[in-house]
Amino acid sequence: MKKLLAIIALTALSFNAAAHGPSPQKVEKTIVIKAAPAKVWAVVKDFGNIHAWHPAIASTKLEKKGDETFRTLTLKDGGTIYEKLRTADDADMKLRYEIVDGVAPVADYNAFMQVTAGPGAGESTVTWVGRFYRTYKLNPPIPAGQDDETAVKFVTGVFDSGLANLKKVIENSK
Repeated sequence: MKKLLAIIALTALSFNAAAHGPSPQKVEKTIVIKAAPAKVWAVVKDFGNIHAWHPAIASTKLEKKGDETFRTLTLKDGGTIYEKLRTADDADMKLRYEIVDGVAPVADYNAFMQVTAGPGAGESTVTWVGRFYRTYKLNPPIPAGQDDETAVKFVTGVFDSGLANLKKVIENSK
């Protein structure tokens, strides 16, 4: 009887170990911008104007559905991404949003951008953090382009290019 219980327990453990699915991923990037936090926050919190500073975005269409705000990002290289604004907190200078649908190779994507005082006078630090999963949620074999590496590379590219151009746009607007 003990052997039977041990076999059942081991069988249950092996099924659970194989059924865990993908691991959550996280990308966090920061940049220092030579401008006051209020000036940087005014640009970051404008949910419908990301195309003014992100080089990958051709246009942004903002829409309200009841109390909720959504934006459709049309990408310069094709495709769209549909996002929902979760919060824009002026006190903490923090904007939270999520991807609802689109061409991004991620699933369950939630992110925030936060502006804080920078290391020097008249400077700001912008932090952009994204948490997400790869698009393929089952266990291996994982189809090409739906893996963790693709998802992390995509988000890293979005953050790096976006923050670099945000810095350029703000610092050149003086």
